[in-house]
Amino acid sequence: MSHSSQSLTFRCALITGASSGLGLEFSRQLAPHVETLILVARRDHLLSEIAQELVTRHPALRVKTIPCDLATGAGRHHLLNALSQEELYPDLLLNNAGLGDYGEFRTSEWSKNEQMLHLNIEALTHLTHALLPGLIARRGAILNLSSLASTLPIPDFAVYAASKAYVTSFSEGLRLELRDHGVRVLAVCPGPIKTGFGEVARRSSATELPVKEAFYVSAHQVVRDSLRALIKDRPRIYPGLKVAAAATLIGLLPLAAIRLMMGARPRRSD
Repeated sequence: MSHSSQSLTFRCALITGASSGLGLEFSRQLAPHVETLILVARRDHLLSEIAQELVTRHPALRVKTIPCDLATGAGRHHLLNALSQEELYPDLLLNNAGLGDYGEFRTSEWSKNEQMLHLNIEALTHLTHALLPGLIARRGAILNLSSLASTLPIPDFAVYAASKAYVTSFSEGLRLELRDHGVRVLAVCPGPIKTGFGEVARRSSATELPVKEAFYVSAHQVVRDSLRALIKDRPRIYPGLKVAAAATLIGLLPLAAIRLMMGARPRRSD
């Protein structure tokens, strides 16, 4: 992708959930524009393969892989200790790791709900808090992966949508706090994307997510548009024209209309 010279201000970018989907695409598009990439995910072998791919394409790039489970406190402390020991100081924090679950709350597994809350909310907040002093010192940036779902109460996605509402609200509030410190904060709110997210969110192979094909946006476009928005210091982005239009419409509707709309949404039965 084409970036302006402003994109080259990042020396060290940390990407969570970097082994697949948007995290992988962010690593590929950022690789030509940073000195160091820190890739974080659970699957060590995938991180190693991605690191090799990136260094082959960009020989001057330094890639550090840190396998850990960010849904656990121990995993997050392992990451932070590794950054300290390796003297790695990110000036771009990209909180991408996330988890979804599609189905009625009453039939959900608590263990998956708990993991989702730990990852979508707690890990994002913990890493931001821990790395914020360095980000302020380097006048860096934070990119938080939220969702169009953050704008709606969604049946069968109730916990996921609520967790993303937190991410969007947190990002907006943090942006105002950090404005005078020169730290940019962007909330990325994509609609549906063809990544591994849907496969993990579905409870069975027979369950299809009720999303129209026309609303899908490619991972490449989501990342491209997100990095452009970060360069322009935008507070929030809904990648894709149809998704952006939907977000605008949702913002104009009264809550009563949104309730009616979501009540008529296709449902899955458990």
